[in-house]
Amino acid sequence: MPSILPEYIASSFLFKLIIASLLGAIIGLERDIHGRAAGLRTHLLVSLGSAVFMVLSESIAISSSTLFADSALRADPTRIAAQIITGIGFLGAGVIIKSGSSIRGLTTAASLWLTAGIGMSIGAGYFDIGVAATSIGLFTLVGLSKIEKIYPKDSYRILEILTSNDTDLSGLINLIKQKHIKIMHLDKERNYIENTMKASFTIKLHHKGITDKLSHELIANLEKSKIKLLAIKWSH
Repeated sequence: MPSILPEYIASSFLFKLIIASLLGAIIGLERDIHGRAAGLRTHLLVSLGSAVFMVLSESIAISSSTLFADSALRADPTRIAAQIITGIGFLGAGVIIKSGSSIRGLTTAASLWLTAGIGMSIGAGYFDIGVAATSIGLFTLVGLSKIEKIYPKDSYRILEILTSNDTDLSGLINLIKQKHIKIMHLDKERNYIENTMKASFTIKLHHKGITDKLSHELIANLEKSKIKLLAIKWSH
């Protein structure tokens, strides 16, 4: 494979490990800035570890072919690489968190998967692929996050309202729907001892950007209404 680097540098395992660590750290820095659990150090180590395994795979295959030159036995350098992908799947699953109707961590899990690929590319000596993957991945994480704010999209939230038992539930539903919010599911729980009713709405929003403004407007309208409010909770 043609390379812009001198052969003795491009083939150095130490150089490969350093470059893999650097590229993994670039992806991890973006995740770290956004407060994700798998940040700079995690991505760096994933990329570094993947590069180590690829260098080992190549070295073992070369050593085996030399040692068993007169034998039919051959080492398969792709076997360790295949296990890297399996291992990253478990690591990625560990950063995915489900809370209510929302799921967090999918992007970080995908970035870990990409970082493993970057490390494998560098470990195998494909520096151009590793650099290109890092550039595209960074553009995806930074650039596309701004583009996503341009167009409206659906998202789901949970609105919990604690009110009195004599509250007209149909009136409460109509008040929520005034803000162009679609109610997907409704759970209600009545407490006859305390004379309270807890209504939990799973709602779908079609909006641009963050939902703070919409939630503030909805809560303000509820407070202005004649409905007796005891507590309101808006959650993802």
